[in-house]
Amino acid sequence: MSTEQAAIARRAYETLEPFHVLAYFNPGLGDAQTDLGLDGHAFYVGARGAPMGEATGAVVAAAFYNFSPALIESAWDRARAVGLEKVAERRYAMLDEQYRAILGDACERITPLLPEYEKAVGGLPVSGRPLGAARASTPIPDAPHLALWRHLSVLREWRGDNHIAELIGHGLDGIDAGVFHEAALPDPTVRRRVMGHRFFLLTRGWSEDDWDASVDRLARRGLVEIGDDGHRLTSAGFDLYQDIEARTDLLTGASLGTDVADLIERTRPFVKPVLDAGVLPGTSKKS
Repeated sequence: MSTEQAAIARRAYETLEPFHVLAYFNPGLGDAQTDLGLDGHAFYVGARGAPMGEATGAVVAAAFYNFSPALIESAWDRARAVGLEKVAERRYAMLDEQYRAILGDACERITPLLPEYEKAVGGLPVSGRPLGAARASTPIPDAPHLALWRHLSVLREWRGDNHIAELIGHGLDGIDAGVFHEAALPDPTVRRRVMGHRFFLLTRGWSEDDWDASVDRLARRGLVEIGDDGHRLTSAGFDLYQDIEARTDLLTGASLGTDVADLIERTRPFVKPVLDAGVLPGTSKKS
């Protein structure tokens, strides 16, 4: 495994992620949920987990990892009652509308990238990577922007499975992994995406008691210290955080290779309009 491959894997994640997460943050979500009679959790779980087919809620919860199993199983049951195929189709319809509104005629210029992405994600090893394998089994849509979203989602879920493997190897279960990641860092210059205490509990389905118990467990391991303004990673915790991120990049980069570096750069012009649309958290609309 080379540091160059790891660096490319990190660049792929940071560069391409906004295109993928439009599925979870866009103005069409409300209408999509209303049309199916689903709340936000059921639509999210049903759409993301649909490629897993008629699995039990426990299996889906295991794959989602840092979510409360009770939340996932309940949301999954509601999505299954509507029909997983209907949920998946409605999400693609939502994404089609959103990408056309944001990218306009640029949607067609995505086409030349697609064979390279299909080759890149088609060669990824999926053994032990349930969400990546499930998404990789889905058909490729005809619309170029939806095909790109599908390929980037394979890559995103596959990388996430790699990350979960590292979390498991370092003894961090679902709630502990989330609380560990949400801790303040000793080095505030390190860039990362966090949700914050309140939003993490709201979206992941854990309680305040669950959060507090996790903080206590992490503190007993010497990974966090508790202060008046919350919890912060200790030096040992920060070392572990950096090790998990580095090992995730190494594992991802080893299979992704270096040939995708140019492809990532050629995808940037289609990611920037998504950021400039101002619909993703932490972004604002650019004129």
